[in-house]
Amino acid sequence: MSNVSPSGPPMAASPLTRAVLEIDEYTSGLGWDQPARLFALVDTAQLRTQEPGLAAQLGLDDGEPAAPLTPVEQDEIPSGTALDEFLATIAWPDAVAGCALTVERLMLPPSAEASVPEGLDEAGLAKWVAGHPDRQEVRMTVAVLRDGARESALRLREKDSPTEVLTGSDLVPGLAEALSATFEA
Repeated sequence: MSNVSPSGPPMAASPLTRAVLEIDEYTSGLGWDQPARLFALVDTAQLRTQEPGLAAQLGLDDGEPAAPLTPVEQDEIPSGTALDEFLATIAWPDAVAGCALTVERLMLPPSAEASVPEGLDEAGLAKWVAGHPDRQEVRMTVAVLRDGARESALRLREKDSPTEVLTGSDLVPGLAEALSATFEA
């Protein structure tokens, strides 16, 4: 587990790790049972220079120390749209250095995989997982940069604390791949 102080991510963390932990902290403040949220990651120095009005709105006034990457929340993801279909429609402008997505899911421990009934469709599998006694609710925040760098943060609902956030670059590889594909248009 990555140890994050309540006042924010550790200063020694990479810019991408800091951005992921900042988004995790922001979304944790909104509570659970939230829709997926998409963020553009922009270079803070460039943002201050090229979009001073937006930088001021985001509290990034010149002279104040700021993280190298600034997450900017995007419009709400349309409800009823599959996440992979939605991500396939995204094309980012050149000013966007990366993107991040936060989403809540149910997951099972590896020990439960052997007991998954065969022949379930996606809806049936989701229903089976939702009723499983060992299910865990998890919030995943996954971020990627144009250069291929990746970072993730996972927070379990039952251990909802800034000191219990797991970070790593390969925790949610499928979602990281889908986010990286938004830069390949």
